[in-house]
Amino acid sequence: MLEHGGRLRGAVAKYGIEQADWLDLSSGISPWSWPIPPIPEAAWARLPETDDGLENAARVYYGAPDVLPVAGSQAAIQALPRLRQTGKVGVLSPCYAEHAEAWRSNGFLVREVLEHEIDRFIDVLDVLVVVNPNNPTGLSLTPARLLEWHARLAQRGGWLVVDEAFMDNTPPLSLAAETQRPGLIVLRSFGKFFGLAGVRLGFVLAESRFLKVLARQIGPWSVSGPTRILGQVCLEDVEGHRLQRERTEKASRRLVDLLSRFGFAPQGGCALFQWLITPLAAELYEFCAQRGILLRIFLNEGSHNSSLRFGLPRDNADWLRLEQALKAFSEERA
Repeated sequence: MLEHGGRLRGAVAKYGIEQADWLDLSSGISPWSWPIPPIPEAAWARLPETDDGLENAARVYYGAPDVLPVAGSQAAIQALPRLRQTGKVGVLSPCYAEHAEAWRSNGFLVREVLEHEIDRFIDVLDVLVVVNPNNPTGLSLTPARLLEWHARLAQRGGWLVVDEAFMDNTPPLSLAAETQRPGLIVLRSFGKFFGLAGVRLGFVLAESRFLKVLARQIGPWSVSGPTRILGQVCLEDVEGHRLQRERTEKASRRLVDLLSRFGFAPQGGCALFQWLITPLAAELYEFCAQRGILLRIFLNEGSHNSSLRFGLPRDNADWLRLEQALKAFSEERA
């Protein structure tokens, strides 16, 4: 299993700090979770049905012609390689590591490429995978550039897979409205923006014919009845979307200011996290962990390009705690 953020129990065991005493900033999940609506008892007792309104709510929210709900976008990431014969796959890296792993473990030749290398390699690729905005770098690519890459792939029967897990704050950059194009597959995560990662819900946006094939691969009832009800309520809460965008964007700017104040200006990020490259990554990670603050670390050989991802603190107490840790670290190194 690959490493991910949110592994709080492991940190509890390693550092001997009770779980309730941690400030977990290791994931890019909004710290403000949507209220859970009342779930009728029948939703627990009956098999899920697909004409309950969830798909329509998702089509409206994402602005997509057609959608397929799945048990988190991770389910789609693992299923997509089973719908193609072996070939060459490019993954714009660094990014969410499960993409390269899924294709590689299904027998594909995977090349992890940097942004400036894509034009050089795209004409020999069968599939290109892009996370937009990227996790952890925060890199955002324009729809025009992505559609240009898609056109070059599609003329040879190739796919462009765009993981838009962190797109909810910037819908104008989404390719959702273009997903009737053959070979364009967009993945959307529900749990990050809505702060409900535990419900395991995501959506695949693509042409209807492709979604039918993918649905057969994933199988029936992949999303539970209670999750379908909760998802529909959240997707239809237009005022809640406005509030969530407003407070996450404000918190993200505040996080940039806080890190910069102590000499750790982020190199990238989005509304739900900030990304810092620093030779002090391992040292700062350990310093914070010993004080019950969990960050997400990305270690490279040596320390020069190692990095940290900071999620958003929830309230003033969390902000003060992070500020005090950064101040103490800076003073200790002075």
